[in-house]
Amino acid sequence: MTLALRSPAHSSDTGGGRLPLLDVLRGTAILGTLMTNVWVFTSPGAEWGFLQNGSGHAGYGSVPAAAESLFQLVANGKSFSMLTILFGVGLAIQFDSAARRGEPWPGRYRWRALFLFAEGTVHFVLVFAWDVLMGYAVTALLVAWLLARSIRTQRRVMWWAAGLHLTMMCALTALLIRTGENTGGGSGGGVSQRVVDLYAEGSYLDQIAFRLETAIVLRLEPVLAFALMVFLFLLGVRLFRAGAFAMDATGRRIRVRMLGWGLGLGAPLSAVSAVGGGDLILLERYCAAPLVAVGYIGLIGAVVSRIRRPGPLTTGLTSVGRTALSAYVLQNLMCMLLCYGIGLGLTARWGDTGRPWWVMGLWAGVCAVLMVGSTLWLRRFSAGPLESVQKWALRRR
Repeated sequence: MTLALRSPAHSSDTGGGRLPLLDVLRGTAILGTLMTNVWVFTSPGAEWGFLQNGSGHAGYGSVPAAAESLFQLVANGKSFSMLTILFGVGLAIQFDSAARRGEPWPGRYRWRALFLFAEGTVHFVLVFAWDVLMGYAVTALLVAWLLARSIRTQRRVMWWAAGLHLTMMCALTALLIRTGENTGGGSGGGVSQRVVDLYAEGSYLDQIAFRLETAIVLRLEPVLAFALMVFLFLLGVRLFRAGAFAMDATGRRIRVRMLGWGLGLGAPLSAVSAVGGGDLILLERYCAAPLVAVGYIGLIGAVVSRIRRPGPLTTGLTSVGRTALSAYVLQNLMCMLLCYGIGLGLTARWGDTGRPWWVMGLWAGVCAVLMVGSTLWLRRFSAGPLESVQKWALRRR
């Protein structure tokens, strides 16, 4: 079913132009996802090893352990939630754009979501098992359909999704505590030597085959977080329509409230969940982190609104944000070639030597390459490589 729509009267009208803050936020969220994923690439056994060894914090018993824990705490779940909110904002922009042109909805957007699902599938199989694109594509199809419904229906679904998610996370956390099944903070030994050797010495085709064999387990996160993604998508839509990303007085006022509530409530909850150990990892990543992500958006917005002349950092983040899809895939591809045995094999070569400092350095180096590379690319082209391929394919369709 498709409907010809009019944009809601209270929607933020960008007039077809870009909101500069959104690009900075996207760039920050993309590089923030690498703050979490870089530990996956540098763990023995990669994606599977990170799950088996425990994905919690290293503790605070020493300076290196404390540095690693704080580094992970800054981004764990926060960047994922922030990116999800921004994906909802992008969906709202697409909706308003179709409404201004008098086009039916969801109309062509369904093909965009299906193409994103295909891109995510390729990314999962060939590059990185913790892909987020597939989950975003499925969520986008549902939320796109909801945008053609009443505001009242959207709000109901939004809060029902939040309630369902919180109930499920609390139930799973209670089960973890009761069974003593610690999901994080382990120091190793859980992953088999066969898997460690696979990523350290195995062939690329063997790694692909292993991801396909373990696909059900490796694809559990989008299933567990589906209700959360629906809520955050609709939250992004609501924030956009309220004008939260505009650089006017209304936008600044909303972002101040986001900063206060997000960090004031979310940061203490995130810290308590982290200190509470691996049994609370679901509450940390999927309950406290979304609140902190809201605060991050408010904080970044407050900083950007005070910048008069963009410097190298702001320019780099903006460029990454404008090429978000390409940057996301490229950063994972770079880490795969740097860390796995099919490339430089840094994980097996360096291991715990100098950890966590070399891992943090790897993150900083990849971020620098992405910011400089995307800035140079956009001097000649209007969109990122994968964004251009997507546009070309959808035009042909």
